[in-house]
Amino acid sequence: MALSFKPLHATFVAEVSTVDLRTVKDAATLEQIRCGMDKYNVLVFRNQPFTDDEQLEFAQRFDGQLHARTSTSVLVKNRFGNEALSDISNVGADGQLLSPDDRRRMTGLANRLWHADATFVEPAGRYSMLSARVVPPVAADTEFADMCAAYDALDDETKSTIAGLKVHHSIAYSRELLGFEFAPAEKEQLKGAVHPLVRDFPRSGRRSLYLASHASSIIDMRVPEGRLLLRDLMEHATQARFVYSHHWAVGDFVIWDNRSTMHRARPFDDGKYRRELRRTTTLDLPLSVTA
Repeated sequence: MALSFKPLHATFVAEVSTVDLRTVKDAATLEQIRCGMDKYNVLVFRNQPFTDDEQLEFAQRFDGQLHARTSTSVLVKNRFGNEALSDISNVGADGQLLSPDDRRRMTGLANRLWHADATFVEPAGRYSMLSARVVPPVAADTEFADMCAAYDALDDETKSTIAGLKVHHSIAYSRELLGFEFAPAEKEQLKGAVHPLVRDFPRSGRRSLYLASHASSIIDMRVPEGRLLLRDLMEHATQARFVYSHHWAVGDFVIWDNRSTMHRARPFDDGKYRRELRRTTTLDLPLSVTA
């Protein structure tokens, strides 16, 4: 099956031609999608009526092992019974809208910070895949930032300064920025991980800034200077010229590369309108899946 890719932004993001991902199992088509990810970093597929099991099966078929060490597992039981299927919604196990002071809602507000999924574990996340099941009748967009274009736009002195630096990522840190508190046992489970500040991509020959709101400190750099550098890089990388905003429709299925993009949810009246999406994230491991 030959796929076509329609660019949606000047530097990244493309919409893929009509295809039913539930039935895509041949190695050639799966590789076309991977090549599209190498080029565009974010791919948009329309009219994908996944069930939960079908989404999990496609994610494994496409990219192997799934991430299941999610932050919410420390706080509340997954209502789907599978931590590999992240519940990106504002409803509880009873199907009702979460109350304003519900702990799951409160920690989910951190999704409005610029971040990449699963940077706080080792191995980190590679591809995330988000399926829109219920969308509100108002704008509830997700914004994506092109971290390859952001790296390319840095001056040579800055590129030299950040080469080889490593950063500690902790999801507890990003939640604490919003005043969220963790019990000692919870914080122990969210210790975080260390990753390079610049990522290399042999398949495309490009580099990216590897940033997130979870980035708490630069290893071997004094905390004030390290955090200021991270803040400056975040401001640079999230300029309007590097950002694409996706307006969701039911059936949309968006795949993005967490190593070369950041994203954030935009606010809407979540006390009035229901919004339900399901996310699967794969781990950055050598690809060993077969079609």
